[in-house]
Amino acid sequence: MLEPGTLAPDFTLPATGGQEITLSALRGRPVVLYFYPKDNTPGCTNEAIAFRDLYPEFAALGAVILGVSRDSVKSHENFKAKYQLPFELVSDTEELACTAYDVIKNKTMYGKPVRGIERSTFLIGPDGRILHLWRGVKVDGHAQEVLAALRKTLA
Repeated sequence: MLEPGTLAPDFTLPATGGQEITLSALRGRPVVLYFYPKDNTPGCTNEAIAFRDLYPEFAALGAVILGVSRDSVKSHENFKAKYQLPFELVSDTEELACTAYDVIKNKTMYGKPVRGIERSTFLIGPDGRILHLWRGVKVDGHAQEVLAALRKTLA
């Protein structure tokens, strides 16, 4: 069970910009790792835009923002370009990180059962430990809440 104080599960996955992201390689900096269901859907777009708009404030605190979904790198590249996202999007088509962070849930969509990503965010400290986590995230005000939590932990 992941909770504050536990070591964030490591992963190496393909990302936008032709990169491969290894979480443990980011040690020394705080990381905002947010999992979202799908590129170009209304909630996911609003969440990405909120993190984009606050990006300068996160960057000023030395934080790295990473968005993760099961979409392909190509889909991520299009989503990133369309909304001018200044952070990388990680492709987890095989659900490796999604499983490690326990964000795959059975949900109901239009009355039918589906397996999908529960919108979740993990604030990871420079030492690689989880500082704060949010599950079942509601988009409105979430990016601001994460920024406030980051400021508080760095104070």
